[in-house]
Amino acid sequence: MKSMLIKTAVALSLSSGFAAFAGEPIWDGNKVEMVSEKLADHVYAYYAKDARELNAKGGAAATSGGLIVGSKGALLVETMLNQRLNKQVQDLSRKLGGKPLMYAVNTSSHGDHSYGNMFMPAGTRIIQHAVTRDYIAAHLDDDKAFMIKNFGTGRGIEQIQVRSPDVLVPAGGKITIDLGGKSVDIIDFGFGQTGGDLWVWEPQSKVLWAGNPVIAAKPALPWLLDGNLVETLDTLKRVYAFLPEDARIIPGHGVAMTRNDLNWHINYLDTIRNKVQAAINQGLTLEQTVQQTTMPEFGGYALFGWVHPGLNVPAAYKDLSKK
Repeated sequence: MKSMLIKTAVALSLSSGFAAFAGEPIWDGNKVEMVSEKLADHVYAYYAKDARELNAKGGAAATSGGLIVGSKGALLVETMLNQRLNKQVQDLSRKLGGKPLMYAVNTSSHGDHSYGNMFMPAGTRIIQHAVTRDYIAAHLDDDKAFMIKNFGTGRGIEQIQVRSPDVLVPAGGKITIDLGGKSVDIIDFGFGQTGGDLWVWEPQSKVLWAGNPVIAAKPALPWLLDGNLVETLDTLKRVYAFLPEDARIIPGHGVAMTRNDLNWHINYLDTIRNKVQAAINQGLTLEQTVQQTTMPEFGGYALFGWVHPGLNVPAAYKDLSKK
């Protein structure tokens, strides 16, 4: 769900570090090349060819996803931004799995995770959170306009149409998909970024696809697009407690990371909560709070100058002011 918060944040950020990206897409859906990484037998991650390099230096990488293959068929995680990228992951899936794509999961309503639904085979069953289904049904035109503004015209977004889901995960729910020798759990751990976030867990390989609640490993940071600092922090802590120590996480925009890597995101949100709450207790305004809550120890992310002062601190201030 795109709230007024993100629109305000984007406007504010044009005077900050995000200005460097003005007029240019953060990543170009006409140029990204997807590659695969084998994580375990019949379990693969998909990410942009330059994702590892970009993650290491704090850059913004394209959408990550994956494939889980059973004896009956396969499950695709994320259908990507446009037909070009969707074709790449479908081609990879045919080469790697050799099984029909029985299911495709959208971890959120964001277009780079769900716009490719319309290009999936007719027999593929689309899985979404109920909140994601409702948001896309009501707001696709506005969402496409937002995505075109930020990812550019001529990136295959203009043609996108709704393809309704076949399987819904209710709020707080969990479903288990039997692929034949591979059981996949699709879980709502709570508000992560959109309120319709799904996490895909393959217990045999101990791999979790996180979607956008976890953008990438350090120095990337959470994006509080719809606010809800406290709920997001609680959700990440819940996910951390759920995962075994040797689990791997495929973030929304990067290569595989460890369970321990999640602490960077949790510590960042914990620190924002403590600092913003202290500012509220002092009676500071939002503007004063942003100026005071600089947190350079969490710098290094290419979008820090937008995400932190323009998005996350205002979201935390609004959320904590209600308490």
